[in-house]
Amino acid sequence: MDVIIPTLDALWYKKHPLSLCLAPLGWLFCLAVAVRRFAYRFGLRTVTGFPIPVIVVGNITVGGTGKTPLVVWLAKFLTAQGYRPGIVCRGYRGKALHWPQQVRSDADPRTVGDEAVVLARRAGCPVAADPKRVAAVEALISYADCNVVISDDGMQHLALGRQIEIAVIDGIRRNGNGRCLPAGPLREPVARLQEVDLIVTNGLAGRGEYPMTLISGPARNVCDERQERPLDRFRKTPVHAVAGLGHPERFFEELRRSGIHVVPHAFADHHEYRPDDIAFNDRLPVMMTEKDAVKCRSFAEPRHWYVPVEAEPHSLFGERVLRLLEGSKPHG
Repeated sequence: MDVIIPTLDALWYKKHPLSLCLAPLGWLFCLAVAVRRFAYRFGLRTVTGFPIPVIVVGNITVGGTGKTPLVVWLAKFLTAQGYRPGIVCRGYRGKALHWPQQVRSDADPRTVGDEAVVLARRAGCPVAADPKRVAAVEALISYADCNVVISDDGMQHLALGRQIEIAVIDGIRRNGNGRCLPAGPLREPVARLQEVDLIVTNGLAGRGEYPMTLISGPARNVCDERQERPLDRFRKTPVHAVAGLGHPERFFEELRRSGIHVVPHAFADHHEYRPDDIAFNDRLPVMMTEKDAVKCRSFAEPRHWYVPVEAEPHSLFGERVLRLLEGSKPHG
């Protein structure tokens, strides 16, 4: 008899019976999280503070929610308000031999991770990557003239002192079945959201949340970024759509809303692309996200395009961030 193994999407975001069977493991995970938070809160483990404010932008679920575009928006917004922001990130799946890494726009994503390169390309401010966020902040302060640090992810990195916490939620999938790993997608219980300063929802927001929209720009050629093409120019023929994201269907649906006939190719989040992954036996255009493009640039062809996105949060969100910053006093 064949054994049917559910996908994580079915397990975590639909009423799959296996999730209920795994619930006791989720309770143990939640208990471990609570014990760890207790240790940091009551001084049993060290929290490192800094002489400048730290803003953590993260989430409580596994997978993408739109954090990185919001971090880019926040860096540009604070720069426009006269601040000198810097960004730190984990450098997820980066294979650097030494950390921390100062990330530039032309950095190798295999060394520092794909999201770090996207941040350096888009944010217009210094970026440092290190699996240990504290070391990344210390490095950033040492070589860059920053007066505020934004951490891309890191809500669960409790050794990192912070003044402001911003949680980002997927407006469609929300918190899934509400269970902690491995029974559900939660890295922390839903009650953790009551402790953060701001909640931003990528999509339709609930009460007390700030809505955010991701705006797609014109497609850019992966080989030559000087070439731009409006998305409606791709309506005449089917398009191969490639996405290595936590929720690739969001990218495919965005293209469909632009009137594009999508042939979807979903990969795991942070997938390490090979030339065969984006080579298809036809002459159709291939579209991907910017996070995919930075990893495919060395072997891309003229038919490969990526779609940049810009975050657009509610106008009151920026005002609230400024008020929190003005009232913050750096501490551990």
